[in-house]
Amino acid sequence: MEGLHVIDTSDIDVFLGLDVGKGEHHATAVTPAGKKAFYKRLPNTEPKLRELFAKLQAKHGTVLVVVDQSASIGALPLAVARDMGCPVAYLPGLTMRRIADLYPGEAKTDARDAFIIADAARAMPHTLRAIDGENETIAELEMIIGFDDDLAGEATRVPNRLHGLLTQIRPSLERVLGPRLQHPAVLALLERFGSPTQIRKAGRRRLVTVLRPKAPRMAERLVEEIFAALDEQTVTVPGTEAAALTAPSLAASLTAVLDQRKLLASRVEELLEAHPLSKVLTSMPGVGVRTAARILIEVGDGSTFPTAGHLAAYAGLAPATRSSGSSIRDEQPSRRGNKQLKRACFLSAFAALSDPASRACYDKKIAQDKQHTQALLCLARRRADVPFAMLRDGTFYEARPATGT
Repeated sequence: MEGLHVIDTSDIDVFLGLDVGKGEHHATAVTPAGKKAFYKRLPNTEPKLRELFAKLQAKHGTVLVVVDQSASIGALPLAVARDMGCPVAYLPGLTMRRIADLYPGEAKTDARDAFIIADAARAMPHTLRAIDGENETIAELEMIIGFDDDLAGEATRVPNRLHGLLTQIRPSLERVLGPRLQHPAVLALLERFGSPTQIRKAGRRRLVTVLRPKAPRMAERLVEEIFAALDEQTVTVPGTEAAALTAPSLAASLTAVLDQRKLLASRVEELLEAHPLSKVLTSMPGVGVRTAARILIEVGDGSTFPTAGHLAAYAGLAPATRSSGSSIRDEQPSRRGNKQLKRACFLSAFAALSDPASRACYDKKIAQDKQHTQALLCLARRRADVPFAMLRDGTFYEARPATGT
């Protein structure tokens, strides 16, 4: 987990910046005086990493290893550095890009980036984030949530394909199955009988037999609705029989994706149970296990942010003022910030609309002629103050009367 505390660099003898890559890293080391002590490409292998760290330790003393990616391709250098007793830190990519504007030249090269990482660690240690190598929970959460994000995209794409397919060949059937497309019974039906012809040929009794194990209460009613939909259309649209091949494949893919997401959700819940701040976060309306995991991954304990406003800005929730001279034009949603955290906060705000206090805030913005998305963004910004205080104090959510303010 990122400790997110200011790093003391007073006892550092050399700052090693690594612009990490899949096959190799570009390494640049600078002394406290700003002089380059090392400048070379470095294979992403443990022996070469150990060799470099040992040489720098022997020649200079304490080596601070700084990377621009703390997970995935930056994981091995950090693990080797910790094992050799080197302190480690992380310079966020967005921060590095802004710092890069302070350095001469416009070229975007690995060598330049490695130097900027090392020199920023030397001259601007407040921009660094500490990394706690003892906490494996956040590292595992980050990997699982990243995979789940990919699956969530598939869980949107595949149903859209199925909706489009059914609408093309038999709109009346889509109106029946579409709203239930992610129900296990409907997916089982489409896996067995992908086209209207196959469904009709199977007959009512067989369809009920297929549906009943996964939908005992609605099996017979659903079958009647399906056959009523089939009877509405007498013409056959070109490409209808191709559905016998594509629909079962899409249904099987969607079933696999949904099953994987359930498995991952179960593991995320197990990991969150072991984290002391998870229950604090999930006590807030609209914050489920996935949102809590995303907050812990991106924000940690929140101690790196001086105020809730800083946290909101990091998440891209703080509005950006557009002005010219003494005239303020307007405020627009920020295009910067952590997009994954922003999305999690936005979805959390939507999920919290059943909470009276959140609903009152949302309704007030709607009354001010805000669009739905704008009102949700305002609510997400307002709600950012709450988890900031909860993380700071380690306290659970306390409901307050809805005031509409």
